[in-house]
Amino acid sequence: MSVKQQQMREAALEAKGVSTPLYASRAKIYPQSVRGTFRNVKWALLALTLGIYYLLPFVRWDRGPFAPNQAVLVDLENRRFYFFFIEIWPQEVYYLTGLLIIAAMALFLMNAVAGRIWCGYLCPQTIWTDLFMAVERLIEGDRRERMLKDKGKWTLRRVHDVLAKHFIWLMIAWWTGGAWVLYFTDAPTLVVELATFRGPYAAYVWIVILTITTYFFAGYMREQVCTYMCPWPRIQAALTDEHALNVTYRYDRGEPRASVKKAEALRAANAPAGDCVDCNQCFNVCPTGVDIRDGLQIDCIQCGLCIDACDTVMTKISRPTGLIGYDTDANVQRRARGEAPQKHRLVRPRTILYAAVIALVGGIMVYALATRMPLGLSVLHDRNPVYVKLSDGSIRNAFTVRLLNKELHPRRFDLQVRGMTNAVLDIVGVEKNASGRTLVEVGPDQTREVRVLVTVPNGERVSDSHDIRFIATDSVSGRAAFAKDHFIAPGDRHDERR
Repeated sequence: MSVKQQQMREAALEAKGVSTPLYASRAKIYPQSVRGTFRNVKWALLALTLGIYYLLPFVRWDRGPFAPNQAVLVDLENRRFYFFFIEIWPQEVYYLTGLLIIAAMALFLMNAVAGRIWCGYLCPQTIWTDLFMAVERLIEGDRRERMLKDKGKWTLRRVHDVLAKHFIWLMIAWWTGGAWVLYFTDAPTLVVELATFRGPYAAYVWIVILTITTYFFAGYMREQVCTYMCPWPRIQAALTDEHALNVTYRYDRGEPRASVKKAEALRAANAPAGDCVDCNQCFNVCPTGVDIRDGLQIDCIQCGLCIDACDTVMTKISRPTGLIGYDTDANVQRRARGEAPQKHRLVRPRTILYAAVIALVGGIMVYALATRMPLGLSVLHDRNPVYVKLSDGSIRNAFTVRLLNKELHPRRFDLQVRGMTNAVLDIVGVEKNASGRTLVEVGPDQTREVRVLVTVPNGERVSDSHDIRFIATDSVSGRAAFAKDHFIAPGDRHDERR
């Protein structure tokens, strides 16, 4: 029931002295099937998005012998996120922040270009609801057949159809939940474990939760999620402007409405007659029960199915298509004033701003990924004592050095110190090799702490504190990490504070 029909019903009840409830009960919507450009686009996007969602966990990506070979994996146990050649570490939470900013700006940009295009074509609620309705039509028939069956008596055939529909719905919902948990561990292995009832308890719990939510959201709640539960319709209403494309009914061309024969008679008498034949096909195909002729409404998800339905009718009666189409509010107002519509302004301040933010944040993330270091180095100076004076007059400082290997294979690091002439670095428990280099081996995805002694021989001027820098260099790739600290000597200001 459309908004206008609901208002007419309430007015009729009030005229009879019947009070209407504050909240009207939900009227079941029976969307009719339709063919056309926008319906084909929705089918293509449905197949693409569901194909990616269900099959992506099984795509393999070779990362070497020490890394998982699942292309997209959220490895909670080892605190890693893998996306093909990209590996995100737990301390890089700023990448998640960047992705959230890009997602928000992309949503704003889509709204500035074409209203609720996300809701109509790409929202998971829309995708799964479309799939559930396709199953419903396949088993129970189209709009008229379903309405008659709901009003008719229950027969064995009717029971069979209803059970078959709900069984397929549950299977889709079950595989939806099952596919989600496959992103958190090796997919083929988990499938075998789940099938043999040896899977993790948490996996079964999440499959049940997601199965139930998908079944009820896509099978029963449908447009109620879009109208009442989702906050985006309210947000986008505040973000949109008069230059955004929205599904629009052309009042200047469609009104006054009349049947085909009556419209011909009116035109023959030089009386005004619109192109709309009041067939209600635009309302019948709407998945949220909106009559677009009542104007833009918060229930409308801008899917364009009413455009396909109206164009089909206009073609049959040999009238121009486009009575319903994507248009801007600015053009609607111009037509109402009798002015010619303007060309859609895709490039305008807000679209430039959103695109610029997306490009800026994306560029920063790409640069950070390209220049990040797969190793870490931190240094902690001993506090008690801060230095030791040896019997030969040499000054020694002790440090705890932590090396972090972020890659999934063992690595060896050459540890050196710079900043003081003739300073000698010794690593406790690690011997120098034949070339005099001190190599510290760190296992895959591990940290290693070593005690480091830095000694300045007697005769060197060490009465002041010196800034020193530790350098850890990968023995294979040559990439290096740096950490600064101080070498403390007797009588300097660091020593006095202690």
